[in-house]
Amino acid sequence: MRHKVAGFKLKREVGHRKALLRNLATSVIDAERVVTTVPKAKAVKPLVEHLITLAKQDTLHSRRQAAAVLRTPGSVKKLFDSLGTRFGQRSGGYTRIVRLGPRKGDGAEQAMIELVGSELVKRAADRAKRKEERLKAQREGREHEEEADEEKE
Repeated sequence: MRHKVAGFKLKREVGHRKALLRNLATSVIDAERVVTTVPKAKAVKPLVEHLITLAKQDTLHSRRQAAAVLRTPGSVKKLFDSLGTRFGQRSGGYTRIVRLGPRKGDGAEQAMIELVGSELVKRAADRAKRKEERLKAQREGREHEEEADEEKE
């Protein structure tokens, strides 16, 4: 029976495991999508969920608790400024694990852990970038037409 057995050991000693999970949590918050193995993704999911719950409170104490786990000040800033407000109305389930199949080198089962809604944010950013490029191309095209008209006169 598995009474009172919690967490994943990941075949590592305590310090190595803590460092791995802290680095992975920082990467998930920074990039919003990380490809790793399935056990690592399952191990880091509760940590990331807890950090986002702390970000929803946005107190000095919760910022210090998050800073104790995350590696970079930029990730703490992003967590509290953008992610805390994005998930403010959501009561849980901030991350998703998608299985990707075996890794080519050693056959380890790969998974992608991502923040829910990150695909919408990235899609909106891509759409805005394409629109900006289209407008810029149109302006340049019109400028070329105006220059051609001036040369004819």
